Amino acid sequence: MTSSSCLQAPVVLDIAGPTLDRADRRRLAHPLTGGMILFARHWVDRRQLTALVAEAKSIRPDLLVCVDHEGGRVQRFRTDGFTHLPPMRVLGEQWMRDAMAATDAATAVGYALGAELRACGVDLSFTPVLDLDHGPSGVIGDRAFHRDARVVTLLAKSLMHGLLRAGMANCGKHFPGHGYVAADSHVDVPVDRRSLKAILADDAQPYQWLSTSLTAVMPAHVVYPKVDALPAGFSPRWLQDILRGRLGFTGAIFSDDLTMEGARHLEGRPLSYVDAAHRALQAGCDMVLMCNQSQVDGGRALDELLDGLWARQADGRWAPEIDSEARRLALLPQTVPWTWDELMREPVYQQALNLLT
Repeated sequence: MTSSSCLQAPVVLDIAGPTLDRADRRRLAHPLTGGMILFARHWVDRRQLTALVAEAKSIRPDLLVCVDHEGGRVQRFRTDGFTHLPPMRVLGEQWMRDAMAATDAATAVGYALGAELRACGVDLSFTPVLDLDHGPSGVIGDRAFHRDARVVTLLAKSLMHGLLRAGMANCGKHFPGHGYVAADSHVDVPVDRRSLKAILADDAQPYQWLSTSLTAVMPAHVVYPKVDALPAGFSPRWLQDILRGRLGFTGAIFSDDLTMEGARHLEGRPLSYVDAAHRALQAGCDMVLMCNQSQVDGGRALDELLDGLWARQADGRWAPEIDSEARRLALLPQTVPWTWDELMREPVYQQALNLLT
């Protein structure tokens, strides 16, 4: 099987450790694999990370290498020269003291974040968090910029400008908003009982205001029963009618991790990973994430997902979308990154560090 035999490569998967093993290489070569997501366990130092990414891309040159690297408690690489980035709430607090300085600091965060990752070959960080800081959500907490959707939008746009200057795309999350509910979708199925009107007037506003700036969006594994019985990431109403139709978003849509509890039960029944991925793709996701399974039972769940989707394509139950593949490819950087040594001498990078210290 080769990637040329499939119009869409929708699966983003993890690998076992800091180097590729035989099973990793086999899965990366699968025609449905379009991305690889990295975690802290994949990090030893910059040289190792750069070599790991280079080997992965030697197997599939258009592989989208991703990471959750936001700042604060969600930052996978923290040593060997990587800047310790602040949680986004710090930028929101700075906004309250000096709004214009906060926007410049947000751009500095985006630039340092994107440039350092790209110098090691990483293509995309799943950032910025666009959730509003309502207070109850421990899983969001200080990952959110602010309670005010206007402040979130402007700080996120500034951070995204920094990413853009570093040659990196962006991914706003978690549409239409995870900050209002206390439950954590990693271990529960959160339910937000507000009306569509209330959500669109508050938590979802950043997505409307950033419709021409966002290059990717990740929906929440949250149920909004007054809108749809399905979690947003499995809901055609949320993804197609509202996000694309009403709010005008044209970029890529990633599912959140399909192994999270919020993705494991739809309409009161448990789902297999293949069914969950299929449902997410049918709802309007372009790519589906399967995280932290490569070390479980020899990665059997990853193989079942890849082979199961492949079988459904072969028998006509799932049809790849050429537009989805175009949106995936558009997230790949279009510029040549600096080496780490070149980046250390780059004036904009030096100014970004000055603003962050």
